Amino acid sequence: MKNILIIGCGLLGSSLLRSISKKRIAKKIFVYEKSKYNIAKIKKLKLPGTIVKSLKYGVVNSDLIIFCTPMSEYKKLILKINNLISSKTLITDIGSSKIETSKIIDKFLNKGIQWIQSHPIAGSEVSGPEHGKDNMFEDKWCIIIKNKNTVNHNLNRLIKFWKKIGSKVVVMPAEKHDKIFSITSHLPHLIAYNLVKSAQDFEKKESYELIKYSAGGLRDFSRIAASNEIMWRDIFFNNKKNISKAIDLFIKNLNQFKKDIISKNNKSILKKLIQTKKVRSRIIKLKQDIDKPDFGRN
Repeated sequence: MKNILIIGCGLLGSSLLRSISKKRIAKKIFVYEKSKYNIAKIKKLKLPGTIVKSLKYGVVNSDLIIFCTPMSEYKKLILKINNLISSKTLITDIGSSKIETSKIIDKFLNKGIQWIQSHPIAGSEVSGPEHGKDNMFEDKWCIIIKNKNTVNHNLNRLIKFWKKIGSKVVVMPAEKHDKIFSITSHLPHLIAYNLVKSAQDFEKKESYELIKYSAGGLRDFSRIAASNEIMWRDIFFNNKKNISKAIDLFIKNLNQFKKDIISKNNKSILKKLIQTKKVRSRIIKLKQDIDKPDFGRN
């Protein structure tokens, strides 16, 4: 890639900016960011790249455009760049759900322009360019979406880009992606939000100072529940069908746990606890986390 435009420079956008610069993947990196707060932070941090005030300038001078904005911004941005972009320019994004955004892309993006969706499995509960890291994507999975209109040459370009960033790449259809992440990512976040809300409701109802006695479980769920609300609203809305099914499955299993507890079904509940405990061992074996107790906290 000669020139790359990053649209949106929060946590992941600024991490891409840092990584692209560190690994010298592009000759020039342009950044388009509408938040005055983020622009001030980027300048204060002296991050690499050139902030462009004109979206047009960044679009016409770039070979690769990466959308790092909330998914609810996609339509507006597409309509702005449609008549500016060259058919030789490749677009990608870092959104966490794909089926609904694929529909927006198909409906509003001019024909002949190639957009291949990406989803780097990286991030944190914090947001903003001050939290970005140049190694954010190292050894992390990046899912690339392939559909019937994907041009293999462009797919290979994008695979090469993410591998240079340091990611492990896997290609799959949007339907499979959204089903997988409804369980592995979207449902856990929804549960975290709901659990923290339940704690707040309980605290209010009982007039207890509940939060100050947070045990490890609530503490760890509160970290997830501190994630960016706009991003997660978009994810929940965009993947609503799969998330609804995941919620139904969760409620079914939760009710079974409830029955086991009420009836003191020792055999059934021990079997569940032992089986689910094994998942942690698999996650560590697959190097998705470290094997130190309490996530390696000191």
